[in-house]
Amino acid sequence: MKVLIVDDHSVVRHGLKSAIESHGYQVVAEAGSINEAQAFMAQTNPDAIIVDINLPDGSGFDLVIWSRKISPKTAIVVLTLNDGEDYVRAAKSAGANAFIVKNAPLTDLIAALDFAISSPTLFSSKQICASGINTGLSAREIDVLQSINHGLSNTAIAANLYISVSTVKTHVSSILRKLDADNRVQALSIARERGLLV
Repeated sequence: MKVLIVDDHSVVRHGLKSAIESHGYQVVAEAGSINEAQAFMAQTNPDAIIVDINLPDGSGFDLVIWSRKISPKTAIVVLTLNDGEDYVRAAKSAGANAFIVKNAPLTDLIAALDFAISSPTLFSSKQICASGINTGLSAREIDVLQSINHGLSNTAIAANLYISVSTVKTHVSSILRKLDADNRVQALSIARERGLLV
């Protein structure tokens, strides 16, 4: 089984490659960005992809959605630092098969990979939000929330996510409503309390 690893940290990619190959899988490529990942997918046609959410040229969710359109049978595992319930739900709705946090044991990752390959149309996650609160944020709203957390303006967010400024404003309004926040600062505070931001 051929695996593509997508993570912007070379140390993480190296560790994942060692663990995955020791389990009998073949790592055909390692990508540090969405653009690299898309190029490698075309070249190598992997059976499975392990994707980080936070990538330098966009969101891993976008790559998951794109990958799922290209190949309904590719196994997709989201591996991330973010463990909020909304991230799990967003990964599932984007088309991923499994969701694993980076501090989980490697055995969990291998199990998730095995599951994703054997059941490419199903979804698995051990993650349960401690608060039990589901804010209902979409994958794109989470992207916008992270951008706000990085101090970006609406114009900068629009450029980064390749959407219009008016669309960004719509997402921000939706985020404030769903988090029951009056402004961006309060929204970020609530998001941190609920584990949506690292």
